[in-house]
Amino acid sequence: MSPLVKKPQEKFKLPTKYWLMILSGVSVILMLLTFVFEIPLSPLNEIVSFTIVPLQKGVSIVGENLYTKKELMKQVNDLVNENNELLKQVNDLTRENNELQQEKYELNSLRKLLELDESYSDYPKTGARVISGSTNNWFSTFIIDKGSNQGMKVGMNVLAGGGLVGRITEVGSNWSRVLSIIDDTSNISCMVLTTHDHLMVSGNLATMENGYITFNQLSENAKDVEVGDKVVTSNISDVYLSGIQVGNISYMEHDSNHLSISGYISPSVNFEHISEVLVITKLKSDINQQ
Repeated sequence: MSPLVKKPQEKFKLPTKYWLMILSGVSVILMLLTFVFEIPLSPLNEIVSFTIVPLQKGVSIVGENLYTKKELMKQVNDLVNENNELLKQVNDLTRENNELQQEKYELNSLRKLLELDESYSDYPKTGARVISGSTNNWFSTFIIDKGSNQGMKVGMNVLAGGGLVGRITEVGSNWSRVLSIIDDTSNISCMVLTTHDHLMVSGNLATMENGYITFNQLSENAKDVEVGDKVVTSNISDVYLSGIQVGNISYMEHDSNHLSISGYISPSVNFEHISEVLVITKLKSDINQQ
């Protein structure tokens, strides 16, 4: 058997907090002896200074740091609240500005419709609002908020902005579908306003990416026609009323057959943004009979 090994005894250690309490108590007693009994305790005073002063400085530094952090947190909270209030004000002002811009746009649109109404005062008209557009970037076809209950009929001409938008092709009880002049299926008999030379205007969504639709069948003998001339609907159109502005000639070139001229037209209407329109409530056929 191995000899028994005696377990070494652990040394007694006084916790640090108790040492601090003892030193603090001794310091207080020494201070009382000094001030009450006026006992000269210079060596002891040095001990007190050595133990108490650093402790007081430490407590003071900790207190100052806590106070500083508290003040900083208060300032941070004040800044956060102020920033949130400013952000709310900015959002409110942005919303108000957007509403004002929208109202300004609608007012300008209504003014143009009023001018348009006065320009074609011979035709009876009613206003309508666009409620649905095309899936592409252009209003090649769209829906308005008036239908058969409001007297809408297939073939009625539709105006906006500076002139002709298109015609109604389908009618419901409270809605109507409009086919615009820029659609690929649209063809209109037109004439140059200054010379009365006839031409055919065709919709073209591909060229509309550059802001143009096409025209052709302008006679080679139309010597006086120039870039910039206005193009309007002609009296020989089966559907469209005569004299409605379509656009301006922006480019011309002679065809290879040397018999006709073709080119591009800039539409009078902004087909990216249409919100309100005027519908002429008389059909071409009705006016012709009258």
